[in-house]
Amino acid sequence: MVNGISGVDSITLFDANEDWGVRFAGEVRGFDPNTILDAREQRRFDRFALLALAAATEAAKDSGFDFQSGDPYRHGVAIGSGIGGIGTIETGVKGLITSGNRKIGPFTVPRLMVNAGAGQVSIRFNLRGANIATATACATGSHAIGAAFHLIQRGDADVMMAGGAEAAVTPLCIGSFASMKALSTRNHEPKLASRPFDKDRDGFVLSEGAAVIVLEEYEHAKKRGAHIYAELLGFGSSGDAFHIAAPEAQGSGAHRAMLNALKDAEVSADQVGYINAHGTSTPLGDAAEVSAVKELFGNHAKKLAMSSTKSVTGHALGAAGGIESIATILALKNGILPPTINLDCPDEGFDLDFVAHTAQERPIQFALNNSFGFGGHNTSLVFGRFKD
Repeated sequence: MVNGISGVDSITLFDANEDWGVRFAGEVRGFDPNTILDAREQRRFDRFALLALAAATEAAKDSGFDFQSGDPYRHGVAIGSGIGGIGTIETGVKGLITSGNRKIGPFTVPRLMVNAGAGQVSIRFNLRGANIATATACATGSHAIGAAFHLIQRGDADVMMAGGAEAAVTPLCIGSFASMKALSTRNHEPKLASRPFDKDRDGFVLSEGAAVIVLEEYEHAKKRGAHIYAELLGFGSSGDAFHIAAPEAQGSGAHRAMLNALKDAEVSADQVGYINAHGTSTPLGDAAEVSAVKELFGNHAKKLAMSSTKSVTGHALGAAGGIESIATILALKNGILPPTINLDCPDEGFDLDFVAHTAQERPIQFALNNSFGFGGHNTSLVFGRFKD
């Protein structure tokens, strides 16, 4: 992400021909599920759950923790998805229409369930503690991480795998979001399509993916000599109670989520050095978030940096909060803030430091990760630079 190279390109997961108004997305290219499951086992998984298991496998390896050791009832999982097994649903409906009910596969329901990712990860890693699946649209991944954080904080778990997964680059999802006029239509230049905060933004870019982090109680991690990237200090959430698919214009819900997160973390607004913005590249969403940041941070808003990594990845819906939490954590650890690419001309009144085009080297102590979703779901996570 810090290199500012877009992963958006033409759709290959289905035949998005010239009849489609939107023909590009952010796909996980080169994904080989054979590296984690044999072909027979894969029949039980939708693509989103395969992505969840792949991300969890990488997270487990990176953590150095042996999940087969210790008390499995102190180890848990919180992995959500905004849409779940939509690919399985589409395939199942086609089969039902063309061949009747006798051709419906026995794995259809276990594949399409939103909780399938969490369930399969729990099985693979023998996680017998809390087993949670969130589904709050684009806030899903952050909600899962927040839930896992609070479980550890109140003493109900020692180790949690947390994040989100999504595989919604499908005909129904692309078609539906396009019908809502929510997606960018820059088919001739897809890598320039996701342009948060730019005056010429025309919608978000749908993408897929998964991201899982290992959260661990500090003394538990310290005792085993774990490599600690950062500290999760606070979580805040709120509801807009306004519209099913649009934010309140002034971003009051976003403001409240960030305020709640800072209170939970016991961090003041002027201590925050970086915000990984929700920043989807939609006209209404970006404006509401900028308004909320200005209202909450006051004069400090122009001193901190705020970027949207969705300019590089596109919008992975339920996986976004996990992906962007990792981006935020690495920004804290490495002192390099990822850029907002394609930001050629900020919209009127968008006068903050959006880390336009090029990453910034900037040591920071505290950072926020924002995720807001359809349904009026708002979340914010506060991370801190780890000091041994």
